[in-house]
Amino acid sequence: MFIYVVQNGDVLWKIADKFNSDVNKIVEANGLPDPNKLLVGQSLLIPEEPATHTVKPGDTAWKIAQSHGVSVQDLLWENRILNPENLYVGQVLRIPEKSRPEIEVNAFTYTLGQDAVPIVNGVGDVLTYLTPFAYIVQEDGSLTPIDDEAAIGEAIAHGIVPMMSIVNFTTNIPGEDVAYKVLNNPEAVANLQNNIIKTMKDKGYRGLNIDFEYVLPEDREAYNNFLESTVNKLHEEGFFVSTSLAPKVSSEQKGLLYEAHDYPFHGKVADFVVLMTYEWGWRGGQPRAISPVNEMRKVLDYAVTVIPRDKILMGFQIYARDWTLPFQPGQNAETISVEEAMNRAYAHNAQIQYDYVAQSPFFRYSDEEGNAHEVWFEDARSAQAKFDLVKEYGLRGLSYWGLGYPFTQNWTLLADTFDIAKL
Repeated sequence: MFIYVVQNGDVLWKIADKFNSDVNKIVEANGLPDPNKLLVGQSLLIPEEPATHTVKPGDTAWKIAQSHGVSVQDLLWENRILNPENLYVGQVLRIPEKSRPEIEVNAFTYTLGQDAVPIVNGVGDVLTYLTPFAYIVQEDGSLTPIDDEAAIGEAIAHGIVPMMSIVNFTTNIPGEDVAYKVLNNPEAVANLQNNIIKTMKDKGYRGLNIDFEYVLPEDREAYNNFLESTVNKLHEEGFFVSTSLAPKVSSEQKGLLYEAHDYPFHGKVADFVVLMTYEWGWRGGQPRAISPVNEMRKVLDYAVTVIPRDKILMGFQIYARDWTLPFQPGQNAETISVEEAMNRAYAHNAQIQYDYVAQSPFFRYSDEEGNAHEVWFEDARSAQAKFDLVKEYGLRGLSYWGLGYPFTQNWTLLADTFDIAKL
């Protein structure tokens, strides 16, 4: 599978014919709503037919395997050949796919109840973990429950490990006060740990993700102590523990979001971490890429020096944002799916542009009332750029935020690029 960028005058059947592909397969791989609608600058995944080799005089299994970058054993197995000496001139051999790196993939979902079932079902084959978001920690260590049974059940049906999520914040409450009152109160900590273990056993969770944000800098050690004791208690019960970390670029980085997140300590005590490498283009900020690769790279450059690479899941958001222009402070962008972003581009015949520094696509359009808009989203190219980071840095895998925003290209390309671990 490879990526093609639509040019002026392209139509789908001509693209398929040019690359010896199939229109229906291209439509399916990209989730195209209308095969007759293409936009200049739009990226398309092009499925390729399996490679073949016609045996010529002088060919041997070893020479053929070498020329295609595969092993002799795989070549023989793919063609059910027991004796490599039995090749004959004119024989057509199927060339096996090259081996793909295996990674772990997590996805957070804040779509809960029965609504979560079709969403999990749609991507179940390419997830290692599913994390329903989220149990909210209260000051006394109690937890606000969520309707997660259906999501957990669907995850287990697909061989996905359910991971519990706890947070100290809500949409309206940053969480520093809750963190302070819990982390500095041994009774609240004990109560919280007991509630976590009970919930995990009752619901069928196998692991925990701790996402404490906006922790006061002076509570850093208290947070570390809580993490260590929680990991120890959950390990005794047979559970694993992960943590979510703000996207830091150095140990000295200032700011309430960063200072209490001790990368080396998390890397030491947690089984793995989720780097929240997204939200540069946040809904209250100016238009820009939400997960720019150049910024993600800065975080990874620091993270891999203090956290083992095989403990890092790199975060990847799979939604888009639509800003009204000119940008006005206090005015929030609209968060939409990648496929809704493309629908708006189709509706206004927008030309898709691409920021090669951020490795992210965007477009501009004017709505029916004459308001200018700028939309930043993801496509096959930006997804591939992020997958390349995982391979380049030798990371454990990916963590998606969050399910419920359709993005067909991502899941198609993910399955083509990696083997997804099932535990």
